[in-house]
Amino acid sequence: MKKIYLLLALSLSGIGFAQSSSSQNHQIAETERKSAVKKINFRNNPNTENYDVTYHRLRFEVNPSNYYVKGNVTTYYRAKTNMSTVTFDLADELTVSSVKQRNTSLSFTQNGTNELVINLPAVQNTNVLDSLTIVYEGAPPAQSDGFNTYTHAGNPGLYTLSEPFGARDWWPCKQDLNDKIENLDVFIKTGSQYVSVANGVQISSVNNGDGTKTTHFRHGYPIPAYLVAIAVTNYTIFTQQAGTAPHTFPIVNYIYPESQAVVQNDLAVTVPIMNLFEQLFETYPFANEKYGHAQCSLPGGMEHTTVSFMGSFGRDLIAHELAHQWFGDKITCGSWKDIWLNEGFASYLAGLVIEDMDGATNFNSWKSGLINNITSQPGGAVYLTDSEALDAGRIFSSRLSYDKGAMVVHMLRFKLGDTNFFQGIKNYLADPSLAYGYAITENLKTHLEAASGMDLDEFFNDWVYGQGYPRYTITVRNFSPGVARFTVSQTQSHSSVSFFEMPVPVRVTGTGGQSLDLILDNTTNNQTIDKNVPFAITGITFNPKSDIIARNSTATLGNEAFVLDENVKLYPNPASHSLQLELPDNVVLEKAIFYNALGQIIKETASQTSWDVSALPVGVNFVKIITDAGTKQMKFIKA
Repeated sequence: MKKIYLLLALSLSGIGFAQSSSSQNHQIAETERKSAVKKINFRNNPNTENYDVTYHRLRFEVNPSNYYVKGNVTTYYRAKTNMSTVTFDLADELTVSSVKQRNTSLSFTQNGTNELVINLPAVQNTNVLDSLTIVYEGAPPAQSDGFNTYTHAGNPGLYTLSEPFGARDWWPCKQDLNDKIENLDVFIKTGSQYVSVANGVQISSVNNGDGTKTTHFRHGYPIPAYLVAIAVTNYTIFTQQAGTAPHTFPIVNYIYPESQAVVQNDLAVTVPIMNLFEQLFETYPFANEKYGHAQCSLPGGMEHTTVSFMGSFGRDLIAHELAHQWFGDKITCGSWKDIWLNEGFASYLAGLVIEDMDGATNFNSWKSGLINNITSQPGGAVYLTDSEALDAGRIFSSRLSYDKGAMVVHMLRFKLGDTNFFQGIKNYLADPSLAYGYAITENLKTHLEAASGMDLDEFFNDWVYGQGYPRYTITVRNFSPGVARFTVSQTQSHSSVSFFEMPVPVRVTGTGGQSLDLILDNTTNNQTIDKNVPFAITGITFNPKSDIIARNSTATLGNEAFVLDENVKLYPNPASHSLQLELPDNVVLEKAIFYNALGQIIKETASQTSWDVSALPVGVNFVKIITDAGTKQMKFIKA
């Protein structure tokens, strides 16, 4: 989907990341929503479901100074049933002048509902491959963002933006989330002073001798109609090299001449990001062709296959668009209900760049910012209902599709561990039934379960299909030497989930500066969990690395009245001069704090177990014994 980043300067402080992470996703989603709302009423056209597209040859004649397109589109298609007509999605504003099949003119109708219906000369039988050529022209719908002209530094420019349903606004196509074009050739005829860009590899650029030139691109990977794109202006081109032999490939950047120096510096980070994603997942999925960027007047970016259209060049935007080449372009969400498979993953991969380049502290702050936005409302699921899938605002919800989607991806990593998580994602991307096609949520779940050996039904029911988040209440006690006892309870923000099963992270600390991170496998409410801890706990922190979604949770040290072995003895009692402490052999005293009856500290010692109490006030006094096995408060009488 289209990622519209209105880029902020990225602060390298933890606060900067926490503040910017969710707000940047909000800006992406909001601009995307505004674009989609004009087109979202389009649904997969049932009249185009009787054939599969195998190939397009697209010939466009455009002038970036004019809001107009002339086209000649040849489509090869295979019948799925016996068919006597073929229907294409095409805006009514574009006028078809002819349709031919093997040089024979065919009758057709533009029916006023953005359809081109072509009458075949004879019934085309199931599984038969045939082709048609459509010639058309016109000014695309004014209210559409599918076809755009603009100026930069006084120079005209043109670009297309078809996500989610704008392809029909500038060429006859089958636009749905069921069929991908197996391969295509794109020919762009425009003024000879301009540079053209499209998907795939540039094959040629031919001067026509009449002030125009025709540039030919070829794309050999399956692609949905909404990711087919062209752009034209007075670009300058610079190329970077990426990949690892034998899978090296160019990153071809089409940049305004007036911006080249700045943008070339900004884009230097692309290669390290590409290297990171290849290391974590797999080789760039279009390595036989190219990756690249084409500058245009977008307020952000759009991840067209092999070339992202960019309005700015911040690191987050570069990472987000590149991530979509795997999650969105290679494997596309199979329905709008599964939008998180595109948006959640792309958002999370931008976070992985923060983790890799800026360190764990900034990555944790980034996650904290997402959590704050996710939990700002009590409801909302990652997966959409049927009715929500008709609402552009809900599809492109920054809180749910982007932020919660990204955190659900992270929680899967946290639950499964890095080895199982990344292997599961690699298997998902390599699945021949999904690669260069479409996937739904259950496909991802299947691969993660296979890689980890875990049953993820409960996780997906709670965190993907269910709404809301938990609020945890955790207490810890020093139960016995070397053992801490935790009690974990939770409430839920939304009734759709009765209990969130989840590993819960805590950090415990001791008086000597010790620190230990623990995972509490929370499977039932009011659960008691014992953990080995080699020191007496004096503090506890919930979710120290922001690894799970929760809000207003508490983690506290429990009542310390019963913490040490009953063999601890204080004598004589009453005492007038000397007071002795007896501890088990395996317990080490760390500190003793004496209090009077008013709770005021009157004496404090380190590791000694015998004290002179002659100067203490007569009457009831208390001593708090702090050891490596726990803490106990005892009463004695000063005689």
